Amino acid sequence: MADDDLQAKIDPANYYDDLGEGEWERLQESFKNSLEFENTTDYLSQYLPESGHVLDAGGAAGRYSIWLAERGYDVTLLDLSAEQVAIAKSRVAERDLESQVTIQQGDIRDLPFSETRFDATLCLGGPLSHIISDDERSEAIRELNRVMQSSAPVFVSVMGFVSVVQNLIKSAAHFEAGVRQLPEFIETATYSAELAKKYEDDDPAFVECHFFRAAELRNLLEKHEFAVEVVAGLEGPASNFEAPLEEIDADAQKNVTEVVRKLREDPTVADLSNHILAVGRVG
Repeated sequence: MADDDLQAKIDPANYYDDLGEGEWERLQESFKNSLEFENTTDYLSQYLPESGHVLDAGGAAGRYSIWLAERGYDVTLLDLSAEQVAIAKSRVAERDLESQVTIQQGDIRDLPFSETRFDATLCLGGPLSHIISDDERSEAIRELNRVMQSSAPVFVSVMGFVSVVQNLIKSAAHFEAGVRQLPEFIETATYSAELAKKYEDDDPAFVECHFFRAAELRNLLEKHEFAVEVVAGLEGPASNFEAPLEEIDADAQKNVTEVVRKLREDPTVADLSNHILAVGRVG
């Protein structure tokens, strides 16, 4: 594959354009994925102000924006992908929420909003993970801080490093390239075009992505003047167990849900999760 073609395929905007409805469906397509949504909305319910204007930065197809609007918040959704923006507009219109949700295309590294505009900000599911430059991730966090009111809460979730290493090992039998990448991958915790080109003969396995340890997420937010109140693992010990969790009955799934909820703020559990959530406040 030519370098330009590979870079285009691994680019986040192109990836999510191609993914289309898959991103809207992702949080409800399996029991394990639903844990991400349910635990996130649990923290939103606890830490959001009772009302106000919320920024959904990197909000994709609008799952969280719609959840917010249905609870009376005014929402501005911004996403890099033109296709995700179009899907979000369609989903919002289906629910007659256009008066509460504003949707536009944009980049979290350069937010097109004035200072102190928002009463809370979401950056959920991994938009920050798709920025593979350390400096640009810092710029994104500075931008989130800039547009928020004093003492406003921020909710940032990223993709977890330990869980992706575990998943690559688990998948060794049918994705040998993943295991061959591991020694280099663990040095940077970043899946890049360079890594894909070196080890994968066909299409890249994923979009460019930096995977986080829980402490790294906390430190990044604190470095840019957010006071971190919670770090939690959204799927916890259920991470990387999609297939077996679909085979158990509803009562057993309830038990798993409760275990994940009770353990989610344990530091070890946060670190091994597919998605790690931090809740902080502007200083």
